[in-house]
Amino acid sequence: MTTIPQKDQIERKITPNARLYYARDWISQPVVAAFCAGGVAGAVSRTVVSPLERLKILFQVQSAGRDAYKLSVGQALGKMWREEGWRGFMRGNGTNCIRIVPYSAVQFGSYNFYKRTIFEPYAGGELTPLLRLTCGGLAGITSVIFTYPLDIVRTRLSIQSASFAELGERPKKLPGMWATLIHMYKTEGGFLALYRGIIPTVAGVAPYVGLNFMTYEWARKYLTPEGEENPNAVRKLAAGAVSGAVAQTCTYPFDVLRRRFQINTMSGMGYQYKSIGDAIRVIITEEGIVGLYKGIIPNLLKVAPSMASSWLSYEICRDYLVSLKPAEETEAI
Repeated sequence: MTTIPQKDQIERKITPNARLYYARDWISQPVVAAFCAGGVAGAVSRTVVSPLERLKILFQVQSAGRDAYKLSVGQALGKMWREEGWRGFMRGNGTNCIRIVPYSAVQFGSYNFYKRTIFEPYAGGELTPLLRLTCGGLAGITSVIFTYPLDIVRTRLSIQSASFAELGERPKKLPGMWATLIHMYKTEGGFLALYRGIIPTVAGVAPYVGLNFMTYEWARKYLTPEGEENPNAVRKLAAGAVSGAVAQTCTYPFDVLRRRFQINTMSGMGYQYKSIGDAIRVIITEEGIVGLYKGIIPNLLKVAPSMASSWLSYEICRDYLVSLKPAEETEAI
């Protein structure tokens, strides 16, 4: 066994083993591992619950007097299957995964970055629930800013093939992600059109992500005590499900507002809100308080499998990447 050569020695002759060593050392860094694992977790969780995610959006955007999807969850899923087949269940999921991989990666990565470099040194180690909430909120805002255009396109794709009579006859060939992005950019106000609805999104995502991380780490403390070897996967899943349900329920009206503003310029949907205050007033006047909670049933049905699979796949992937860290000594390279 020989010690790893110093950097100046490696620079003179970098062998394949040396490259592998430094690659493993880089990817096993906590923030990098969290970033990569977050991307995997996002793609897994969104694909698992894609039918319920799309159904939630269809419920959310349906205003007063529209009844195309005024159905139970089971009836609406059946309608979607009869009219569009399995593609209907997955409509917009490709864009959602393209969005959620960087979104989730940035969210988990930035949470670990803020936590380790800013908040833990400030707190002297262990974070209070309020600091965890703040750290998660900042992580949520960071991830939204980076990926919001893909989120608004995902919403448009989700409703384009739905049987809303007010949208007219569905086209035989539906536009894809890039075509939708280009169309919005050219016809709806340029770059700003791709960020329509970001204010209610940020207003909702900061407390949502903060509550999610805070509740998850609180639940993990009781369900999988620190120091326990090989914590039970079921208890990890339970912690993820609890954190998701709490965060989603507390911030759900912001999600409804986000979806409404994302299609606010589409003709035929029955609303043209001038501001967040105007949207809240109109929704409560025409649809009641329940209007701010449209789609919450399929949303809660998807929370447990979505958040549980997200946290479980995140931890499995992160732990694997961290385990790749090479020993201080290795064979000669």
